[in-house]
Amino acid sequence: MLPRRHDYGMKRTGGPRNGSVINFRTTVNSGSVRRSSAVLPSVLTFLVIVASGGLLLMIEKGMLNSMETPPPRGSGKRLDFIRQIGKHSPSAVDVDSQILQEIRNRTIRTVCSQKNMPHSIWSLSPLQRKTLLQHILVNDQYHFLYCYVPKVACSNWKRVLKVLNGALESVDVNIKMDHRSDLLFLSSFKPEEIRHRLKHYFKFMFVREPMERLLSAYRNKFGEIESYQKKYGVEIVKRYRKGRAKDASVTGDDVTFAEFVHYLLDEDVERMNEHWMPVYNLCQPCAVSYDFIGSYEHLESDSEFVLQRIGAPPHVRFPERQTWYKPVTTETLHYYLCTLPQKLLRELLPKYILDFSLYAYPLPNTTTEHCRH
Repeated sequence: MLPRRHDYGMKRTGGPRNGSVINFRTTVNSGSVRRSSAVLPSVLTFLVIVASGGLLLMIEKGMLNSMETPPPRGSGKRLDFIRQIGKHSPSAVDVDSQILQEIRNRTIRTVCSQKNMPHSIWSLSPLQRKTLLQHILVNDQYHFLYCYVPKVACSNWKRVLKVLNGALESVDVNIKMDHRSDLLFLSSFKPEEIRHRLKHYFKFMFVREPMERLLSAYRNKFGEIESYQKKYGVEIVKRYRKGRAKDASVTGDDVTFAEFVHYLLDEDVERMNEHWMPVYNLCQPCAVSYDFIGSYEHLESDSEFVLQRIGAPPHVRFPERQTWYKPVTTETLHYYLCTLPQKLLRELLPKYILDFSLYAYPLPNTTTEHCRH
């Protein structure tokens, strides 16, 4: 078995980062909502920032390697409270999304100001920069950059980009998505051209609860995609299932979630497959100052905001979810995490800790009492 590497994808390069990270949406007009959304972030972000600073220190000192599974940093009660505010104003439909934007803004700015974090793409290692530039899509007509994250509606966003550049007539065209053709990547440009676009274009990305994204990748790739079963599944079964190391009959179509997690623990985050690589390593939010970070949980409204912001034509809309798509429900995620050996989960969380912290997602609650229900 390969030695386990607790690699969090952070290099000691660069200096403090200047400037804002995310431009907070200002679509709410109600005075009362503005006051509420101004007060709540100041309290919530203070807690998140303190937690982020502590997490950073713990990562640096390797203290998370033996941590106990922590209780969630937040709960549904916070968002329920925020939604109660929204009920009192018709303009406050997306107030919780806006507050999350501000939380992420301040948290990312605080964490990324640490001296050991990258302050630009040029302070990244060659491998880190290559990964980043290969995940940023470019549209020169509407002047935007989109860092795509697999398993966070990236196929639908690629459809939108193809409609905008004229390669597709409509987002509803029933064709298999080609993830490379008719798309322009930032990696195709020269350094001076990259600098210009990073400075002047609108930059956005979308994030998803880290464990939900992992589970979605696991169910899709090992339950439906034969090429992944052959390339990764066979190796995983032979490596982690007793007595199967030299079994030529292994097909890789029955990888368990626990075996998949074992595999992730032994992988270097900077060399992971993009479908389970941490979002931090894919899009490098400390090296790129994103103007907007949308949420999978607010996909419809956040996508509509981005389309309006880039000036997309009225007929261009974000696609509806495909009928064949099998969403990861709260109950499904609860089942997989609660049946996973807790030692594996405790070892896995540090690899994705920046995704939890920077994007304001609570750590999973897998206490005995919670899992019993």
